[in-house]
Formats: sequence, C-alpha cells, structure tokens
Amino acid sequence: MRVEVGPDLDSFRTAARGLLARGVSPEQVVFTEEGSGQGSLLAPAVVPASAPVAGLSVPPAFLELAQKVSCHRSPERWGLLYRVLWRLTHGERKLLEVESDADVYRVLTLAKGVQRDAHKMKAFVRFRRVEREGEEFFIAWHRPEHFIVRYVAPFFARRFPSMRWSILTPDASVSWDLEQLTYGPGVPRSQAPEGDALEEMWGTYYASTFNPARLNVRAMRAEMPKKHWATLPETRLIPELVRQAPQRTSRMVSPKLELSESSRFLPEHQDLASLAQAAQGCRACPLHERATRTVFGEGPAGARLMLVGEQPGDQEDRVGKPFIGPAGQLLDTVLAAVGLEREQLYVTNAVKHFGWVEGEEKQRLHAKPGRSEVLACKGWLDAEVAQVRPKMILCLGATAAQAFLGTGFRINLSRGQIFETPWAKAWMATFHPSALLRMPDERARAQARIHFEADLRRAADTLRALG
Repeated sequence: MRVEVGPDLDSFRTAARGLLARGVSPEQVVFTEEGSGQGSLLAPAVVPASAPVAGLSVPPAFLELAQKVSCHRSPERWGLLYRVLWRLTHGERKLLEVESDADVYRVLTLAKGVQRDAHKMKAFVRFRRVEREGEEFFIAWHRPEHFIVRYVAPFFARRFPSMRWSILTPDASVSWDLEQLTYGPGVPRSQAPEGDALEEMWGTYYASTFNPARLNVRAMRAEMPKKHWATLPETRLIPELVRQAPQRTSRMVSPKLELSESSRFLPEHQDLASLAQAAQGCRACPLHERATRTVFGEGPAGARLMLVGEQPGDQEDRVGKPFIGPAGQLLDTVLAAVGLEREQLYVTNAVKHFGWVEGEEKQRLHAKPGRSEVLACKGWLDAEVAQVRPKMILCLGATAAQAFLGTGFRINLSRGQIFETPWAKAWMATFHPSALLRMPDERARAQARIHFEADLRRAADTLRALG
C-alpha cells in the first residue's frame, strides 16, 4: 500500500492516524511525497474507514522528535516515524528510552542532523539592507541541508520583531511584515542582494572579536562549512586573520613588566634550596599573618614539566608540602593515568601562603587570593621558573594562568591550548583539581574530569614531542 503525504508534519499526522485506526502495520505501507510520482493518495475505497483508535496517545518526546525529523531531507523519515509510532502504540510505550534500538537510534540521528542545521541557519544568516519605495527591508539568502525554514522562522520573528525581513532558500522562503510570517516557494541566490553598507561595520566588529589564541582551522571549517562562505561577509577576512594569528598570539603571551614585592626577599644565591629557605621569611603580603608557614614548590631542578596551582590548602599549610590534600590526591591519580610520574615534576603554587576565612566549627575555608597577593608572590614564581627551566608549564586554574598572562586570560576560552611563551617552550592551562571536587552536579563533575584528564594527556604527549 502506498500513501502519499505532503512535506509537512500535519499531512503525515493525518495519514498516520487513519492508518493506525485501520490497523495498518508498518510492513504494509510505503510512504511517498507529493509530486514524487511514486504513488497516489490513500482512497477510502482501498481500505475501509474505521473510527479513530480510542485512547490513542503518544509520549510528548515523540511529538518533539517528529517535529524535527519531519524537516529532514531523507525520504525514509515518514516510514521511520510511522514504524516508531506503531511500536509506541502497540506495547512499547517506553521505546524512546532505549537509545540502542535501531529505530530509535536512527530517529535521534535524523533529529540531531536537523538541530545542527537549524543552529547553522541561526548562526549564518546575514541580512542585507535594501530600500523599496522609501521603506527599509532586510533580505538574506541561505542554503540549508534540510527543510527547516518553517522550523526556524519563528526564531527570527522573535529575534528581529521590528524589522521587515525575508529569508530566501532554494526550497522555500519566509517573510516577516512586523505582524505575521508568510511562506513562499524557494528562489535562486541570484534574487538576493549582494551586499550593503552595513557589511563593512560587521567586518570591523568580527575582526575585533577574533581571538587568534583560540584559532583551530579544522574546527572552524567543520563549524562553518565553505558552502556558506559566499553569503557570509566576514569570511573575506578569515585568510588574513589566520595569517596574522601566530604574531598576534605571541604578543598576547609576552611577559608583562610588573614589580613584585617579594623580589626584595629573594636570596643572593637563587638555587631552589636557597629560595625555599628564604621564602619562609617572606612578608610581601598580609597572607603570611594567618598562614602557618610558607609552602614552597617541590621537585627536581631541571624537571621537564612544572605544575603551577593557585595557593596551598588547609592540609598543605599544616604540613608544608604542595598538593597533598584531596585536590592533590585527584591530581596524582590523573597524572598516573596519563603516564606522568609526580616525582619527576616540579609542583608549586602562584601564591605561597594559605589564604582562608573561618567557617562553621572553626574550619579554615579557602579564600581565593586577590591580584595583589598574586603579584606580591610573583617574584618567587619567576625565580622557580628560572631555576627549573621546564620544557612545559601546566597551570592549574585561572589564578595560576593569570599570574603569567595577566587578568585578561580566560580559562573557559583557552583551556587546553598550547602556547609558546618566554617561560617555557610549551605552556597550557587547565582546571584546578579542586574545582572538579567542588562541582555539585555529578554529571558536570564527570564531564570536567574527562576534560581535565584529556588536558593532562595532551601535556604528556607534548612533552614527548618536545624530546
């Protein structure tokens, strides 16, 4: 039996209800689309009419998936949706929870494809300003992978409610007249305007927000396929921005000349043992007043990898060794997992004294050091780097990273990226292990742990590549 449906979900829904009411199984029906020439409408004379199935209902999750899948370009989508619908209404009510099921997996795959395409349309549509009879209009042309115009159009109506605009695609078009959306047939790109005066302003803005330190050409091409470049004015700037990226990144990681109060406590002979002993008498910032002792770095001179954290914790302050508390135990576990031996690393902190506030039952709770404390202690960190001369520095947390690069560094933007710096051939920042331990959401904590381990694995690989 062949059933012809229109290109929208409502047409399929009407046909599917009739088929379910008549008890037509998926094996008995083949869906074709209007205009394909592969079938004809299901006539009442072919299958006797029957009353709708009493109490027929489907999970809301199926309706949400069907809305997306109906936009997919694959001709299998209608048969697939009906097969899943049949199973949901014939004893498999919780089918959608079984993601390993072949039908469910395929439905989810098609839905994700549409979702990605919708995301790209929202990101890549660029309006050009035109005037008609003294009125201002904005027109864009876009080539989506799937039939998503009706699915995405309400987003643009909400986003640009005070603009008269049209979005043209090869399959369909949509216009907004400040009151309602109107849909029409597809049009060729030749009917869209080529450019306007706003493009120069947009190009200036795009260039100013382009972060060379985050450049990943492969990822950029994956997220911004070249087929969309013709309608994206900023793509004309990309080759030059990519060419300039190494030089701009080098300027970003240049050392900043800032005086450190701890410099006046540095000993004449600056080997690691002398530095550690001199640091015990440091009074460069008020943190020493409440701390038990200075917690200096630990590890061999000449260590190839230096780990830099934020500041000592409660247990480190009591014992006098860096990273021995819960965060240190997590760090040791991940280091071992990626093949790094802590005994061969130099481990230290940007700030050498424990800053804390009193909590319940007189607990000493961590207090993040301010910029003044970080800068006051910078003399010790610089001296450690000069003595160890590591091949690579791995900063654990934003405070440690900003001790080198300043407060403009954002770990959420540049975590896991390798930089060549004046302090080491390779420099990278990742999460502080204590940040993972403090995350209240178990799923977020597990995801962060995956990224943390991946970053340390990359550090290990980088060390091997450096020789």
